[in-house]
Amino acid sequence: MNSYDLIMDLVGKVSDISDLPAVGAYNIRADGCGTARQNSENIEIITKTDKPGIDIMVKPGTKGETVYIPAVITHGGVDDLVYNDFYIGEDADVTIVAGCGVHNCDCEDSHHNGIHRFFLAKNSKVLYLEKHYGEGDGSGKRIINPETEVFAEEGSTMEMNTVQIKGVDSTKRVSKAELKDGAKLVITEKIMTHGDQTAETSFDVIMSGKDSSCHLVSRSVARDNSKQVFRSYMRGDTECYGHSECDGIIMDNGVVSAIPEIIANDVDARLIHEAAIGKIAGEQLIKLMTLGLTEKQAEEQIINGFLK
Repeated sequence: MNSYDLIMDLVGKVSDISDLPAVGAYNIRADGCGTARQNSENIEIITKTDKPGIDIMVKPGTKGETVYIPAVITHGGVDDLVYNDFYIGEDADVTIVAGCGVHNCDCEDSHHNGIHRFFLAKNSKVLYLEKHYGEGDGSGKRIINPETEVFAEEGSTMEMNTVQIKGVDSTKRVSKAELKDGAKLVITEKIMTHGDQTAETSFDVIMSGKDSSCHLVSRSVARDNSKQVFRSYMRGDTECYGHSECDGIIMDNGVVSAIPEIIANDVDARLIHEAAIGKIAGEQLIKLMTLGLTEKQAEEQIINGFLK
């Protein structure tokens, strides 16, 4: 597979596009460098001058557009750090498709560290989709560390759906947000680890605006000797609503830890945390096995449904 085909194969796996879009905005980053870019009438992508990364400018009132910003690594020995800032105009409603794919068949580790900041203007709305994926038979590790910061103005909404597909040896996922009056944040993450992989998730949300809300959900499966840690911090400074939920399945010698912290600084702040960690229920396996599945097939069906 030539270099371009490998890049586009990885882009397809993390962004669900098979080729560069004919219309719309996109920025493809490969091995620490920008390789392809296109603006649209309402979305402009600008290269930063002070550090690696881009500014994505979405005009006020933009509706129904999608911008793709995947980053990929095609070999070992890459240490990529990128800063991407998104400025979402008032009343805009857009989808942002990110994600990182790492192909490493070498003996040296490869890192991708992406720091994304979102500045949501009044009544704007963003759907943010992010997939992480690793592949390759080299001894070098595939390491992906995303950091996301959200600054949500009055009435704005941010929905984040993040998925770690497979093959990522180590990840530290940090999400921070500050929500003003009526702002909403919804984050759903799905992670599966195996072998000796590790995954750490950290949510840090401050609801400083009246009637702001956040809903944080983590669903994870830890197989073999892998380890996962889920941390969530929610603070309500006024009348607001926050809900944090961690659901984990452990298999083999897997380990999942949930560490919540909720702080209510106002009598009308309603904050909830829920956590459920354990093995697959025996009755679930038996039910599927009576339908003709092997125990392994039954486990896979349950896991697929859990992470769907």
